[in-house]
This record gives sequence, C-alpha cells and structure tokens, in this order.
Amino acid sequence: MNTYKIIADTSCDIPVSLMKANHITYVPFHVSFDQENYLEELRDITPDEFYNKINAEKLFPKTSLPSVQSYMDAMEAALKEGNDVLCLCLSSKFSGSFQSAVNAGNILSESYPDHIIRVVDTTCATACEGMMVLEACRMRDAGLDIETTVQKLEALKNSACLYVTVDSLEHLQKGGRIGKASAMAGTILNIKPIIAMRDGELQPESKVRGSKKALKTIMDMSKAKMGEEKDQYRVTLVRGELERLATADELAKELKAEGYDVAEDVWTVGITIGSHIGPTPIAICMLKKYEFV
Repeated sequence: MNTYKIIADTSCDIPVSLMKANHITYVPFHVSFDQENYLEELRDITPDEFYNKINAEKLFPKTSLPSVQSYMDAMEAALKEGNDVLCLCLSSKFSGSFQSAVNAGNILSESYPDHIIRVVDTTCATACEGMMVLEACRMRDAGLDIETTVQKLEALKNSACLYVTVDSLEHLQKGGRIGKASAMAGTILNIKPIIAMRDGELQPESKVRGSKKALKTIMDMSKAKMGEEKDQYRVTLVRGELERLATADELAKELKAEGYDVAEDVWTVGITIGSHIGPTPIAICMLKKYEFV
C-alpha cells in the first residue's frame, strides 16, 4: 500500500503554518484587481493584504480557479515520490476547481497506472473545507488507507455547517447576490444577513437588525446545530479583515468556555469567498470528527 499525499485548493483557508505542519500541498486560486493581471493566493498575496487593498482602493476583485496544469504539477510531484494522491476541492457549486482536479487526475492516471488518484468535492467552503482537509490528515496519520479515508470524507460532508454574517452588503450587491434595492434598504435599516451553507452553496438564512444580534444569532444557530452531539464536532471561527479578529476571538472563547472543541486560532477567510462577500465576514464553521461518521 502506497502512502498518500494530501492536496487542497487555497479556498480551504487553512493557515500556512498548519498546512506545513500537516504536510498539505496547496494549489492556489488567483485574484485580479484589473481583470488583466492575476495574483496567486498565498504565493503572491495573503488574505490580509487582499483585504487591505480592497478597503483602501474600494476595489471589487475577480477570482480565477486553479488550472488543470496547476493540479497536474502538484499531483505529479507527489506521484514521482511514490505517493498516491488525495485531493480535496472547494464545492463544485462555487467553482470549477473540482473539475480541474478531476481532469488532472484523469490525465496523470494514464502515466501512473499503479497509483491511486482520488479527488473529493467537499461541497464545502472556507474553514468547513479546511476542517475536512485536516480530518483527512488525521485519518492518514492514523493509518487509514486512501479508499477508507475517501469513504469517510464523503460521509463527513453531511455534517458540515457554516453560519456567517457580514457587516456590509456592498460586495454581495456588486456580485449580483442581492439586488441594489435590498442592499440600500439593508444599509439604511442596519439589516445584517445571516448566511448558511446548504447543499454546497451559501444561501440566505435570515435577516436581523444590528451586528450584536447577528453575532448572537449565528452563535445560537451553531449551538442548535450541534445540539447534544457537541463533543463529536470541531469548530473553527473565521474572519475577514483584521479588524474582525477581536470579535471572532471573543466568540471562540465563549464557545470554548462552554465545552466546544474550538480551533486554537481564528482563521482568515481567503480571497475566493472574500471576493464575493467582502471584507467584513465573521463565520462559525462546524464539522464532525471522522470517528463519529
């Protein structure tokens, strides 16, 4: 049985230090501020640099998915070292990243017939995807073979949940996610949307008035989702611009104090989701531990 290398696209939003510690190879998304020149996420621009730029220059960037060649390069490097490949991708309802990885795997399988290449559509985004990647690492390190790991990852999808709120509706409106009238009314009335991840997509869940109520709402919804099974879940808080860190950290500490298994650090929403919802998100992401599926 070959060992297997875990690859993920950068929309998983795992901090670079954690990716290095868990021997994860990342394939970057790209972002453009002028629709001509594209930067590679993490290699050319960090999420915090991205938010600083869009805030300072009032920009509405465009993202581009990883190419088939980018996936081939990452996969072939692992295959040449004698590894099999397990690749996890952003929800296929958000992006063509998954299909790029599938195409890359199909091409390489002809040259490496004795190796296994598996690509998983996580149906998740940001830290939910990232937690799935880390659960795959835990399974790998526990000695589970690649096929068993894939089976458990497919089961884990059903437990993933994300609740997010944003302070500004501007990017959602510019991206066509909400109408101009709704965005204007939301600003005037201080309406904050609650967005949930369902069926591989981010969808409106409800609306509340004021940031404090929005944060309480995503906390209450998260606790209700986990219910009596909270010991079976991992929880990660994510934020957009650096100014949101303190608030997200307060929510993380509150959950820890109540006995939830919360990631040590708050993660940063990367350019893929940040380009669509803007610089102000705070989200609570939940995923069951692989032992409970």
